[in-house]
Amino acid sequence: MIHKRTMSKPKQHRIFPPILARAREMRHPMTPAEAKLWALLRNRQLDGLKFRRQHAIDRFIIDFYFAAGRLCVEVDGDSHAEPDQKEYDEARTEWLNDHGYTVIRFSNREIFGQFDAVLDAILRECQKLRNEQ
Repeated sequence: MIHKRTMSKPKQHRIFPPILARAREMRHPMTPAEAKLWALLRNRQLDGLKFRRQHAIDRFIIDFYFAAGRLCVEVDGDSHAEPDQKEYDEARTEWLNDHGYTVIRFSNREIFGQFDAVLDAILRECQKLRNEQ
């Protein structure tokens, strides 16, 4: 029996390489609100759920991503209240929703003032999305 050796093809990324590079750059330094949330999401500390941070999806970089439920968690600073940024965020959320992702957003103020409620909301959404699959 003769076996042909096949040459493996170079790995093709589904994400545009500059977006991946930018996502890696954005991992350090994190904003104080992102750092606070990441401290409780990392290493499966929230009910054993696996989150990624600064995760690239198409041309977007998601603050925190729960792949098992396709959940995008965004932390919005004061700049997200600006009209142009708000419009961009809405269009981005619409695109993600249209492609099967769920997006939830929290302001810095919520992270610092209502942290337990933020964690509860994330946990509830993750459980809901896992149960739907």
